[in-house]
Amino acid sequence: MAVQRLDRGDLWKNKARVLQLQLRQRFRVAVDRHRPSVLADRYFSSSVQRWLRRFRDFRRDSLPSSSSFYRKKVSKDFDVEVDSAIFRMLQAVAVPLIGNVCHVFMNGLNRVQVYGLEKLHDALLNRPKNKPLITVSNHVASVDDPFVIASLLPPRVLLDAQNLRWTLCASDRCFSNPVTSAFFRSVKVLPVSRGDGIYQMGMDMAISKLNTGGWVHIFPEGSRSRDGGKTVRSSKRGVGRLVLDADSTPIVLPFVHTGMQDVMPIGANFPRIGKTVTVLIGDPIIFDDLLNSEEATEASRGKLYDAVASRIGHQLQILKVKVDKLALEQSIRLENHNKDGAERAANILHQVDLDPFGLGSHEYIRYESLVEEARTKLNDMSPEEATADGYTRMGYSCEGGIGSRIRSYMDPTELMGFAARGLLMNCRSKEKHSDTSDISPLKTWKQYLEANMLKQWNTC
Repeated sequence: MAVQRLDRGDLWKNKARVLQLQLRQRFRVAVDRHRPSVLADRYFSSSVQRWLRRFRDFRRDSLPSSSSFYRKKVSKDFDVEVDSAIFRMLQAVAVPLIGNVCHVFMNGLNRVQVYGLEKLHDALLNRPKNKPLITVSNHVASVDDPFVIASLLPPRVLLDAQNLRWTLCASDRCFSNPVTSAFFRSVKVLPVSRGDGIYQMGMDMAISKLNTGGWVHIFPEGSRSRDGGKTVRSSKRGVGRLVLDADSTPIVLPFVHTGMQDVMPIGANFPRIGKTVTVLIGDPIIFDDLLNSEEATEASRGKLYDAVASRIGHQLQILKVKVDKLALEQSIRLENHNKDGAERAANILHQVDLDPFGLGSHEYIRYESLVEEARTKLNDMSPEEATADGYTRMGYSCEGGIGSRIRSYMDPTELMGFAARGLLMNCRSKEKHSDTSDISPLKTWKQYLEANMLKQWNTC
């Protein structure tokens, strides 16, 4: 029995070994039939790579990712809601009204000094028909637009709501509820969402305005300055897309301003008055050498966006240095003008003949000492105290009506000069009609001067 069992076991082992050899042989033959040569393997791998490339291109065109850049064409009638009849009626009323109010506020209650204003007017009024315009500037205060924009345009241009600028604003600030959304849409503001990239709907709406020959103003920095306008940060690539993806290359006009940090400081609820804003408008930025070069044809879309944004940011930084220099020179001239006021008043008083008023040489010496003391006070003042607000701290009180308030904004030496001029003219006009011994306006003015100004200067 044991011998039979061993024979059967060997028999099954032999059959399993034969079956194993047969399967191995068949497998080899099958593989050989499907793999005739190395050339077929290369053809198979190239076909797979070709299909993979087609799939990636299809995915890029249909579902673009945040890491891929391409030219996205936008039609002229992209956003019908903004161009509807209702919003056009609201824009025709709100834009001229708010624009003129801001123009009066900046040029009436503040002072705006502009360099190169003809460049903006030429690009806005004399550019070819359907030629788009993009203005770029630094962003210092929350009211840069519309305050600065309105201060640069004449009132007749502000009345034409259709040709005024479109601008972009973050949706979480300007479009947080239906009321603010309707208001900002009526003043030609387009919503953009932070973090949604450059292919979002707000950017497409801005490009559609450019395709119709409109004017778009944008802050390339993306947000307000974090150091009070002292520096200009690098530009975002979104401005590069506005330049490159428009149907025709727009005119890009840069300008930089300083002083808005004083008009609307960080944390303030209402704008200030009596401030000075300096604006410098540069030449249009040219991109022909960048777009028509051989490297541009081979470069990716993202690199082109970055190159355009870098050129715009570099130009804004150059203008920032220049406008700061102009503002400093202006403040130095104002300081010298205030210090020279005492000398001008003294020269006027030297030309006044005091004898017809009953004032002898001793009274004239007292006047000279008074003027000299005023001159010393002004020379000892720091540049910050030599401003219009500094004269208020010299002792002029705002109590006593509108006359006192007007005097609080005047240079004391200028006030003395005006009084001396009027006194001299009054003296000459009355010499022909009455005796000058009865005239004593200078005595009254002297008493007022000693009772008010001199006393307060001594207490400073």
